[in-house]
Amino acid sequence: MRWSPPATTQAWSRAISAAAAEIVVALDANGADLGPREVALGAERAAAQGGVRVLLFGSAAELGPAPSGVEIVDAPVSVAKAPDPVRAVRSAPESSIAQAARAVAEGRAGALVSGGSTGAALAAGLFSIRRATGVHRPALAAHVPVPGAPVLLLDVGANAEVRPEHLVQFAHMGAAFARGVLGLAHPRVGLLSNGEEPSRGTADVIAAHAVLAAGSAPAWSFVGNVEGDGLVSGAADVVVCDGFTGNVALKVMEGVSATLLGAVRGAAESGPRSRAGGLLMRPALRGLRDELDPERAGGAYLLGLRRLAVICHGRFAAAGFAAAVRVAARGVREDVVGATGEALAAAGALRRRSGPAEGEGASAAGASVPGRP
Repeated sequence: MRWSPPATTQAWSRAISAAAAEIVVALDANGADLGPREVALGAERAAAQGGVRVLLFGSAAELGPAPSGVEIVDAPVSVAKAPDPVRAVRSAPESSIAQAARAVAEGRAGALVSGGSTGAALAAGLFSIRRATGVHRPALAAHVPVPGAPVLLLDVGANAEVRPEHLVQFAHMGAAFARGVLGLAHPRVGLLSNGEEPSRGTADVIAAHAVLAAGSAPAWSFVGNVEGDGLVSGAADVVVCDGFTGNVALKVMEGVSATLLGAVRGAAESGPRSRAGGLLMRPALRGLRDELDPERAGGAYLLGLRRLAVICHGRFAAAGFAAAVRVAARGVREDVVGATGEALAAAGALRRRSGPAEGEGASAAGASVPGRP
């Protein structure tokens, strides 16, 4: 059906305002542990809140009828289980993740969301959406649900090895995201290290510390090195590290949180008196469990591309995918990509030499988000 313009000036203005406010998000439905229908339910929930429209890429036969605010693009081919995600994305341009990334690159959507293979999502993002101008390497940023002091940790898996200039760029990208999406007016940024002194850490961390300490960042402040305990105690709002260290740290925190919650639940059910006390504590414990739930954050955010991408846990349910779509739309609305570029340019932290960044294919192939292989 062809679209016809509204008959009145007032209706025309309202139509323009609605179109300007609506953000389109490309969502890959293949690869999620609970199946494509769970992803579709998440898309429906996100669209129902208004301001977001979802392009859902997956098998139309499995997804069923498209709910309001969701357009299904039949893309049954999945590369989520491919052992070599880079080769798989190159050889299967009709796959759901490749088509979703192209929709973003071509301007049909403003952001990409995927709960399938992290490596495939990274590869598709690098091949189609491409790195932002002047960015060495994209980084995966995870909003760690620390009670009372949530922190953005990056990189958490895209780059196992980094140089000082990469860490400097991660700091600027993380601060821009924290301001635009997380709503922090003046984020505090730190480097994850084994001591607070500027001389502690690897040679790359020490060199990055010197650059960040000497630079001027009016929109955020550099608080120096942050040790492991500071990561969960509110020492900084954004913590920067290489992808190997970040991935290990995040998985340790997730594992400890799950183990402690399980231990508390077991203790509360260990006897009649414990069960009675557990009933009294249930509302508070439920609130703590919800605060620690990674689904509320929406997944890890791939920063440093020309458009925003969000990579979810494969085990997410509908609520997690809905959160991912909403946070991706907010990132588009707040122009996080543009703000990141401006921050890097103002700090003189943009990459100067031309040509593709080293290790792009290796980064995509070796990346992982907690909960994914």
